Amino acid sequence: RRRALEPMLARVGAACRSPAAASWIKPGAAGATRSLFGSSKVHVPEVAADGTRNIDCEVYRWQGEGRPYTETFTVDTKDTPMILDVLIKIKNTQDPTLAFRRSCREGICGSCSMNINGKNMLACLCTLDQAISNDGKIHISPLPHQHVVRDLIPDMSKFYEHHKSVRPWLHLTPEQEKEKTEVLQTVEQRKKLDGLYECILCACCSTSCPSYWWHGNDSYLGPAILLQAYRWLSDSRDVAFDERVADLASDDEKVFACHTIMNCTACCPKHLKPDVAIAGIKNTILFSKTKALNKFPAVGMAFFDAHHDGH
Repeated sequence: RRRALEPMLARVGAACRSPAAASWIKPGAAGATRSLFGSSKVHVPEVAADGTRNIDCEVYRWQGEGRPYTETFTVDTKDTPMILDVLIKIKNTQDPTLAFRRSCREGICGSCSMNINGKNMLACLCTLDQAISNDGKIHISPLPHQHVVRDLIPDMSKFYEHHKSVRPWLHLTPEQEKEKTEVLQTVEQRKKLDGLYECILCACCSTSCPSYWWHGNDSYLGPAILLQAYRWLSDSRDVAFDERVADLASDDEKVFACHTIMNCTACCPKHLKPDVAIAGIKNTILFSKTKALNKFPAVGMAFFDAHHDGH
C-alpha cells in the first residue's frame, strides 16, 4: 500500500518543500506580521540622550487564583534584542515572580512559545521590530485557548497526550530490531522527511487554530501532531504504515476537523507547512478507503462517507 501511495506522497512532500507555495508567509512578506493589535510595522525607538531606550511591556499575569490581569513594565531595551531577553530582564530586575518557560534561546527547543503582539511565536526569535504594536507597546500573553498554569505558562498536558497517541517513534520488524546496523534509506526517501522532521513541538500552530480551540480537548489532534503523524507515514523505514493510517481514520474528528484555515502555516516559527501535511493525511485516508472499496475514486470518497455512511 505504501508503494501505491508513493506518487501522491512525493507530490505532497514536494509541496511541503516548495518556496513558492509559501511565499505569502515568508518573514516580512505582506500579511505575515498582521496581528490583533494591527500592523507591527513599527520601528524600534532610538536610544535616548541618556543612553536608555524605554518601552512599555504589557504582560498577562495570573497567579493561580483570582482574576487574570495585565501588568505593564517599563523596560530599557537597549541591550535586549529579543523578547525573551526583555522577559528575562523583567524577571531579574523588576519582578522575580514572573513565570515563563525558556531553555535553548536558539529556536530549537520550543519552550518559549507565547503570543506576542497578537501572533504565536517563539520569544527567543521575536525581535523588538516584530513585537512593538501600533500603540508603541509590547503585548505578551500565553498561548491562546489553553488552560494557564501561571502567567505565561500554558498547560500542555493534552497536547503531549495527543502526541503520544500517534506513537512518534520508528516501528521496525523484530528482525530489524536485532540488527546492530542502521536501517538505510535512499537520498530520495530521506528527502521526503524534509519539512516534517524539523518540527519542535512548540504548539504555536495548534494554538493558533480555531478548530483546535473548539475540538482540541476532544479527538482533533491539531496541526503540530498531525504534521508529526505525517512524518512517520512518510518514513520508508517504518513498518507500521497501515496501522498508523487505520488509527488516524478510526475517528473522523482526529484529522477531518481541520477546515484548512491556514493559521498554522502562517505562524510556524520554523516556516513549515502543517496544512500540506494534513492534506497528505486526508488523501492517504481517502485513498486507503477507496482501495478497500475498490469502487469509488478518491475525490468522491468524502461525499460517499458524508451521505452513505451506515446505509
